[in-house]
Amino acid sequence: MVGACYMQAFLEQGHSLVGLCELQPNAAVADAVQAAGAQVHAAPGAWLAEADVVVSAVFGTVARSLFEACLPHLRDGVVYVDMTTADPQEMRECGELARRVAQGRAVHFVDVAITGAVNLGGSKTPLLVAGGKAGFVQELFLPLGGSVRVVGGQPGDAAALKLLRSIYTKGAEALAVECLVTAQQMGLREQLHAVLQDIDETPLRTLMESMVRTHIPHSARRRNEVAEARQQMARNGLAPIALTAVEALFADTARAHAAQPFTGTSTDEAIDWLGRHVLASRP
Repeated sequence: MVGACYMQAFLEQGHSLVGLCELQPNAAVADAVQAAGAQVHAAPGAWLAEADVVVSAVFGTVARSLFEACLPHLRDGVVYVDMTTADPQEMRECGELARRVAQGRAVHFVDVAITGAVNLGGSKTPLLVAGGKAGFVQELFLPLGGSVRVVGGQPGDAAALKLLRSIYTKGAEALAVECLVTAQQMGLREQLHAVLQDIDETPLRTLMESMVRTHIPHSARRRNEVAEARQQMARNGLAPIALTAVEALFADTARAHAAQPFTGTSTDEAIDWLGRHVLASRP
């Protein structure tokens, strides 16, 4: 879906299509490729040497293997745009691979992270771009109409930021599921939105930093409040999952604070303390 979306968008901007690599293209995509005067290929091959820009839009688990398969066929000066949701370390390794294995050719690997739903935003979905040719890729995608932000000079920086964003957005999504389902069960869904209005009016950075800054000294009391909220879900016939994990985090913080009291006052101090005493990996 991502590949087809951006293929069509680039064609509308006047770019030429060299070819599309897809094992099972649907009829609409195959027809669009044919109409553009190109062919559908089952695997990377010599045909890639005609491309100035190669866009990869596959599952993150095969991003590196696909790049390795494409690498021998890429022309000097090509820009390889990886739009997969891949491990940031793999993106860094691909960037290094492009520098080491190109055999006299300049292959520029650029990491592009999609930070929204392409099925909703299409080619206007916000993008994060990282790599030596990030500025070039930004200029390439900007005419498509979406936000395109350069976030780093090394491949992997964009993927890392997307996954950091996912900690918050997917965590909030899980809690939204539990919160709204419980509110619906209790007949309080509309009233809940009014109660949450103060949060809606607070800038996100201010909210996040305030939460982290006050989390440690208030963790024991807040853990009790989370426990009461979890019990309310249970009383309404629901089995909390995300909220149970939230309660465990607050409990861990409270135990760590009792053993090694936090004496700081700033967000930076709180982040450092939490990293060392609560979230540090354990053997």
